[in-house]
Amino acid sequence: GVVRDMFQNHLLQLLCIVAMEPPASFEADRIRDEKVKVMRAIRLIYLDQLGGSVVRGRYEAGAVDGVQVPGYLQEAGVPSTSTTETFAALQLFIDNWRWQNVPFYLRSGKRLATQVSEVVIQFRSVPHSMFRGLSPESLSSNTLILRIQPEEGICLSFEAKHPGPKVCMSSVAMDFNYEQAFRIKPPGAYEHLLLECMLGDQTLFARQDWVELSWGLLTPLLETW
Repeated sequence: GVVRDMFQNHLLQLLCIVAMEPPASFEADRIRDEKVKVMRAIRLIYLDQLGGSVVRGRYEAGAVDGVQVPGYLQEAGVPSTSTTETFAALQLFIDNWRWQNVPFYLRSGKRLATQVSEVVIQFRSVPHSMFRGLSPESLSSNTLILRIQPEEGICLSFEAKHPGPKVCMSSVAMDFNYEQAFRIKPPGAYEHLLLECMLGDQTLFARQDWVELSWGLLTPLLETW
């Protein structure tokens, strides 16, 4: 299922990178120390309240690029009684001073409309609008998007006033693309990991205590399912 395949490793690693404090130095164990602090602070998933924090599903039959494709239960080798999920969304909270009551949403699935890996950081909405005639609800929250695949880059979206005397606001974007900026395609993820193996650099690899904490968080959910 997608929780075992993507959440326990990839998505929880991204969550820790986003939420961790800056390490004292850019060394493997100092970075992994900060990741473990985040894992220890993640609020446990309340199994009697899953409806408010977890969604799971699986793809049905349909068309991809005009070609008819089967649903998951009709795939070769999949038993008709399978309860394996191909999509999941999970809401988590980190109980520390910086992130108290800030929701983190992890989502992953197969055969979705687009294939993209990214982190979207949505900033808080303004509590008050200083512009007459513009309510806080009419002003979109600023967002910072960290694109991982397929086009590595960073996009900052924020509100800007239209030129002229009227107070008219729209969202605009500042977009940075690694390949366009440096005229070179970044190495693939596994290419990078294999190089780190040869160099003996453990920065990008999960440490045992982190692995145990990640499974400790998700195993009760999997057993409940």
